[in-house]
Amino acid sequence: MRQSSNGPGSERLYRQALESLYKTARDFDAAATDEREPLVRELDQINELIAKLESGRVDIVLLGEISTGKSALINALSGQNLAEVGVQGGVTRVARRITWDTRTYRVAGMGMSSVDLIDTPGINEVEGGRRAELACQEAGMADLVLFVTDSDLNNEELAVFRQLIDVHKPVILVLNKADLYSSSELMELKAALKRHVEGLLPPGSIVTTSADPAPLLHVIESPGGDVHHEYVKPPPSVDELRLKILEILEREGKELIALNSALFAARASDRLRATKVRMRDARARKVIIHFCVIKGAAVAMNPVPVADVLGGFGSDAAMVAALGRIYGEEISLSSAGSLAVGIAKSAGWTALAEWGTHAAAHFIKAATMGAGTLLTALPQGMAAAYGSYLVGEASRYYFEHDCGWGGSSPRSVLKQIARNADRESVLSDIRKELLCRLEARTGLPDVRAVGQGILKHIRKKIAG
Repeated sequence: MRQSSNGPGSERLYRQALESLYKTARDFDAAATDEREPLVRELDQINELIAKLESGRVDIVLLGEISTGKSALINALSGQNLAEVGVQGGVTRVARRITWDTRTYRVAGMGMSSVDLIDTPGINEVEGGRRAELACQEAGMADLVLFVTDSDLNNEELAVFRQLIDVHKPVILVLNKADLYSSSELMELKAALKRHVEGLLPPGSIVTTSADPAPLLHVIESPGGDVHHEYVKPPPSVDELRLKILEILEREGKELIALNSALFAARASDRLRATKVRMRDARARKVIIHFCVIKGAAVAMNPVPVADVLGGFGSDAAMVAALGRIYGEEISLSSAGSLAVGIAKSAGWTALAEWGTHAAAHFIKAATMGAGTLLTALPQGMAAAYGSYLVGEASRYYFEHDCGWGGSSPRSVLKQIARNADRESVLSDIRKELLCRLEARTGLPDVRAVGQGILKHIRKKIAG
C-alpha cells in the first residue's frame, strides 16, 4: 500500500492547518449572534473541514462545462457506473460525492483515510447560474481540482480556471474525449492548452482521457468465413489521469489537505473580521453621533464658563467607554477619559479651533452674565460636537486595531480621519439633531432664526 510522504515538514503543516481551523471555529463561537448569522454556512464548512482533516479525507472535485464528460470520468476512474450520464448533458444538477476505492492510497498515519470524487454541475449550464455557483463553491473546498474540457478553453472556462489559480488551488487540466480527435489534431489541441496555462500550472499538469469512448466499427469474420460488421465500445482510457492523481497524493497528500484547510480558515477569518467591522462600525457611528449631539447640546446650553468644557470631557470619556464595549474591550471610565484627552491633544489644529470657539464663547457668556448663551449656542455646540466626532472616530480606529494604532501615530490617524471624512455630511447630521435638542429647550425656539439673522447681516455687510 502506497503512503504519502510523512516528513516533519508535512506533519508540522498539517498540525498548523488543524490549529488554524480550531482557532477560526473559536472566533466564530465568540462572535456576537448578529455577527455570526450571515456566516452560518462558513461555520458549517469549518466544522466539516475539521472532521475531514482529522480523518485524512481527500476531496477531488471535477469541474468543467456542460457535456465535457465529468460524470463519465468518475465512472471510468472508479470502474463502476456510480455517476449518472446523459446523452444531452446537464444531468448533474447537484454536487455528488463518490468514494474512490483506490485500494492503493492512504494518507500517512491515517489508516481510515479516503479519497472522494465530487461530481459538479456544468459551469455554463443554460439557466443554471445557481448550479454553476454551486460547482465553483465545491471547487473552492476541494484539495485537488480536475478541470475537465473536451476542446480548447473558451473565455468563460479561462476565467474560472484563473480564479482557481488565484486562490492557490492545485489543478490538473484534463482533456477528455481524446478519441474524437486524430493524432495531429490532438497535438495541436494540447499545444493550445499549454499556451493558455503557461506559467499557471507546473509541467505535466495536462493529461488526456477518453472516459466514454465512442463505439468503433469492427469487421467480424466467423469460423465459417462469413463476414459482418459490429460496433464495439472500447474500454475507457484514464490510466494517465489515475497515475497522475496517485502520484500527487503519494507525494503531497497531507500537504494538499493542509493547504486547502489553512487557506479556507484564512478566508473565513477575513470574512468574519469584515462582517464584525461592518456591523460594529455601523453601531459605533450611531454611538459617536449620539454622544456628539449630547456634548454639543450640553456645551451650548451651559451658561457657566469652563463648566461646559468639563462636561464635554465627561461625555467624551463615556463615549470612548461605550465604543470599547462595542469592540469587545472593557475599559474603565478613567482609562477612557485618558484616551479621549490623549486623542484630543493629538488633534492639534483641530483641537485648537474647537478651544478657540470655546474661548470666544466663554468671553461672551462672562461679559453678558449668561445672556449671550442663545447667540453662542449653535456655533459653540457644533465646534464641541465636531471635536467629539474626531475623538470618537480615532477611538473607533484604536479599538479596531486591537487597542493600538496599527503602526501609525495618533496624530497621523487623526489627520487621515479629518482628510477622508465627509465633513459636510457629518456636520449636517450633527447640526440637525443639535438644533432639535436646542429648540426643544424653553426659550430657544429662535436659535435657527438667530442664525439666519446673523447670516442676513453678514450678507448685507458684504453687499454694502
